[in-house]
Amino acid sequence: MKVAVAISGGADSAVAAAIFKKAGFNVVSFFMKLADLPFFKENKKRAEKISETLKIPFYYFNFEKEFKRRVIEYFLNGYKNGTTPNPCVLCNKEIKFGLLLEKALALDADFIATGHYARKLETRDKKQEIKYKLFKAKDRDKDQSYFLWMLNQEQLKRILFPIGNCTRKEVENLARKFKLPVLKARKSVEVCFIQTTINDFLTRHLKQKPGKIVDTQGKIIGRHQGLYFYTIGQRKGIGLPGGPYYVLDKDLKKNLLIVTKNEKDLLKKELICQNVNWISGKIPEFPLKVKAKIRYRHQLAPATLTYHPKSKTHHLAFEKSQRAITPGQSVVFYRGQELLGGGIIC
Repeated sequence: MKVAVAISGGADSAVAAAIFKKAGFNVVSFFMKLADLPFFKENKKRAEKISETLKIPFYYFNFEKEFKRRVIEYFLNGYKNGTTPNPCVLCNKEIKFGLLLEKALALDADFIATGHYARKLETRDKKQEIKYKLFKAKDRDKDQSYFLWMLNQEQLKRILFPIGNCTRKEVENLARKFKLPVLKARKSVEVCFIQTTINDFLTRHLKQKPGKIVDTQGKIIGRHQGLYFYTIGQRKGIGLPGGPYYVLDKDLKKNLLIVTKNEKDLLKKELICQNVNWISGKIPEFPLKVKAKIRYRHQLAPATLTYHPKSKTHHLAFEKSQRAITPGQSVVFYRGQELLGGGIIC
């Protein structure tokens, strides 16, 4: 069996490759350049060293154009339209398990593997057809299933997550055991194509449009430099005296930033989401009881999901109010440890 491992230059993907090599698979390593930044040049060198250490073929792919068109433009358009998008979710669907998977299959690989902390299980339905399910990783602190909700059955058929049953400490021990040159590697940045801060990146790519800051009564209390600099629930960087103030909402038509001093105003019990994907490929029966996450580090919260055919949107009602529900972010649905799917908060 031939496995193409997406090597990033870090310990997780390096250990994933080493696991398959030790198990006797025909392993090749893939490295993707997504932007012309020092971050990718450093990681490419490390990925080459990892491949040399494991004595496996190394393949280099330059996806800068595709990544810019499919991910960076999506990211910028989201901010331009007043939302806070998550580029990693789309990158997994379009690049890692889209373009890179296509390259793997073109090179006659049976599977593509990554260093994601997630678990895949092969099951059979009542008709004995093979179905694939996704579950949270063993290491709850490192679990990355949240970022994989856009995947489908055809992709999952070809994807492997070899470190999903490992803790981060176990991965580091395996890296030492396999003598992989990764333990001194810099930790990966939050958004791989941004070197400094998101605000710096947005300033370079989007035209600033200053406007008024108002309170919940509509009283003008200051000025903002552009709505895309702010996200729901934000406290720092608003620049108003007599705070703390929190970003409550944005009025795109009037170019108003709406803030509050009362943090309880950020609590909401409901949201609407669209572009929903179900990992199983099958639409469930509604209403559906789930546990939902509204951002990566958010605690799972019990909720009920319903579908509205006219608007083609899903409505999620939480049992308890949630803080700072943010348009553009992913809301992801779980049943126990199983990832059912997700959607975009709108």
